[in-house]
Amino acid sequence: MSSVSPAYRRKLLWTVFAVLAAGAALSGVIDNTGERYASAAFTRALVTFAVARTLNGVISVAQGTEVAVEPGGVGVNFTVGQVLDPINDLVERFSAVMLVATSSLGLQNILLRMTMWWGTSLALVTAALAVLLVLWAPAFRNTGVRTLALRILLVSVFVRFAVPVLIIGSNLVFDTFLASEQEAATQALEATRIEIEAINEEATAEEPVPDDQGVIERLGTLLDSSIASMNVRERLAQLGDRVSNASEHIVNLIVIFVLQTIILPLVFIWLFVELLKLIAARATFRM
Repeated sequence: MSSVSPAYRRKLLWTVFAVLAAGAALSGVIDNTGERYASAAFTRALVTFAVARTLNGVISVAQGTEVAVEPGGVGVNFTVGQVLDPINDLVERFSAVMLVATSSLGLQNILLRMTMWWGTSLALVTAALAVLLVLWAPAFRNTGVRTLALRILLVSVFVRFAVPVLIIGSNLVFDTFLASEQEAATQALEATRIEIEAINEEATAEEPVPDDQGVIERLGTLLDSSIASMNVRERLAQLGDRVSNASEHIVNLIVIFVLQTIILPLVFIWLFVELLKLIAARATFRM
């Protein structure tokens, strides 16, 4: 192998590159993987967006809800909205972020289908065949023609595989580092929604109080009201703790989806471009 010239080795490497690129475009292996990841990511985003919108609606209903009890005949009102004020604006912003994230993933699905179009694959295969022709046909010894053919192949590879690469790369990072945290945060928000709904239902449920109560019945009612007051205070305190935890989970989800739908795709596009630029820098050589 030491007797093989550098120019000949470069021809072999470019040949392997062209064949692999054409084979990947025709086989659909990268496309199928990207399509699977894109579909899973879009479904996750839709579920989380639905949780965010539902939680936002439940909080809006609870903003004006008051839980009223009368221990000892003294009216005591507990405003649920006061407990939910710290999370209300955050949930609205979270809903907006999830709308953008879901739209971004939907756009990735559309771009993926466009790159999987047979015409895009045909363009790449044609460019690969042209590279093989200019590399090995004796008639094409002009380095300018060869350089042009190689650069066209690199552009075709970028157009054909940029979207699948960014989808696969982003989702691999998500599955490795972010999936468990995203699932736990979504479940925590769902539990918070259920808790708020339960308090709303209790607040709107009215029990008729009979007017002709005896002394025993009145003592029983007084005891029940006192216990209800303590229970309401305790549940609102628990709700406050849950709201505090929910705020942390919401911030985590915002970070996760901004990473997956904006930052990581840009990073992988940049890396892919830099790789192709590195390859393109070697496209000009003498045979």
